[in-house]
Amino acid sequence: MSLDDYQSDMEMCGRCSVCKFIPLEKVNGFQHVNVCPSISKYNFNAYSGGGRLNIVVAMLEGRVGYTDKLLEIVYNCQMCGACDVSCKYAMDMEVLEPINEFRIKCVEDGYTLSTLDKTITRLQKQGTMVPGAKSKRGNWADGLDVKDYTEQKVKIIYHAGCRTCYDKDLGELAKTAVTLLKKAGVDIGIARGEELCCGGRAYEMGYKDDSLRQAKHNMELFQKAGAEILVTGCADCYYTFKVLYDKFQLKGDLKVLHTVEYFDDLIKEGKLKPSKEFNALVTYHDPCHLGRLGEPFIHWKGEKIPGYMRRFDPPKQYRRGTYGIYEPPRDVIKSIPGIKLTEMDRIKEYSWCCGSGGGVKETNPDFAAWTAKERIEEAESTGAEAIVTACPGCNKSLKNAIKETGSKLKVYDVIELLEKSI
Repeated sequence: MSLDDYQSDMEMCGRCSVCKFIPLEKVNGFQHVNVCPSISKYNFNAYSGGGRLNIVVAMLEGRVGYTDKLLEIVYNCQMCGACDVSCKYAMDMEVLEPINEFRIKCVEDGYTLSTLDKTITRLQKQGTMVPGAKSKRGNWADGLDVKDYTEQKVKIIYHAGCRTCYDKDLGELAKTAVTLLKKAGVDIGIARGEELCCGGRAYEMGYKDDSLRQAKHNMELFQKAGAEILVTGCADCYYTFKVLYDKFQLKGDLKVLHTVEYFDDLIKEGKLKPSKEFNALVTYHDPCHLGRLGEPFIHWKGEKIPGYMRRFDPPKQYRRGTYGIYEPPRDVIKSIPGIKLTEMDRIKEYSWCCGSGGGVKETNPDFAAWTAKERIEEAESTGAEAIVTACPGCNKSLKNAIKETGSKLKVYDVIELLEKSI
């Protein structure tokens, strides 16, 4: 769908400000009621989901044009989808989709940010947006006795993700995940140095063509390997393979699982048995791309019925974030003896973003850091000793925020805790 196709959605915005907050019945106090980092930081309606929709409608009607300020508003958004699910708590309209389409239009019209252009140039040249030589990408797997799916057939593949491949600490997490999968008897393959970026972050930045090019290259690799299941520990990659590839009808029959889903199943099947105690009070941070954005894509074909009331035939279904991956990571954490889990105020589809998405970390690192610090403050308010997550982007953002604030919180990936217990 193009930006024009969402005009009726955008015109439905009643400026009620619901997109700025978690639903009233989810509110536990006055502190943690905001859901959108952008409006919370900049405190002007244009930075909210509804404000952005109003701007786009004005653009489509020729009432406003591109300016530096408009682009500053467009790109200071983590694309976390919180405004979308909060709006859909009561409304049937798309919020995140037209916001993303507007970014695509900005790129098509030549109005971008130089920092993002450089990032995409790296993607085009080396198959990843992370600075570093492509030849180093597979170093994280050194010493692993595991198949290479670029050279032999395999039904189950593990995709590490760009951040993980180029970060030593995150690479150790990927190595642990593969080791545990093999321990459970899973015959799995990896691509080592030939693994490619999923393309998801490029899409969120507005570079649709580059994103789809990556998607097609990846699917060629997966199909050549005979893969039936793709497992990844990166929430961004999970969303991209599961949702975006399906949206553009590229995924086919490939089943996409996050490692927490797979390990949850293996534990419940008795193939992995956490037994060593890990005594700690922890809280869990829901990654945006695993939670509200990780809900399956809903394909709909129909038409809008003419008239005053906005109706569709057949009735249109909406992704409201309800069916994201919420219980598997919590079940894995609870399976570890000695651990106690306490929840923050904003969880599941109404979770607060870590700040690393949407290209903001590249274009406005101060805003990204501010967002992460807000989450650390919320985690500390629970009394937890550690914050646990299931996304390398969240992992790094939260650790950086802890370092800057001097917080005593520790950060763990779910996989780390599982390894300690097994």
